[in-house]
Amino acid sequence: MLDYGKILCALDLDGDAPKIFSVAAALAKESNATLYALHVARIPTLDMDVPLPFEAAPRWEKEARSFLEDLVHRSTARGVRYELSVVSGLADIDIVRTATRLAVDLIVMGTHGRGGLRHLILGSVAEHVIREAPCPVLILRPQPSS
Repeated sequence: MLDYGKILCALDLDGDAPKIFSVAAALAKESNATLYALHVARIPTLDMDVPLPFEAAPRWEKEARSFLEDLVHRSTARGVRYELSVVSGLADIDIVRTATRLAVDLIVMGTHGRGGLRHLILGSVAEHVIREAPCPVLILRPQPSS
């Protein structure tokens, strides 16, 4: 039996999110863990600690939360304790920050699998999380398009 008490599932709002969430939910169910589903959206800021003056719950946050709620309801997460969180910031930093704050036992996330120059220029959220995370990280690669 798996021995995870808290699992953080970091999600983009892309086509791979349902697969990534279903793996995280299955692991949470198997180990009777609490599942924390997190989406980090990057929005323009003057200083990353002080966001520009947007409404209290901007449209993107409502849409992201709605996406996550729909994902949970369509998934096989029945019987799994979960919490949803949508934050603005930088994904690589905020995933690690959230994992540390919640003291999670495992992070589950996807990777875009960029290579070459795109990887060099854009970097890799997954690589940063793996290097800085306070716990093991399970990285799921996207399925190739057919």
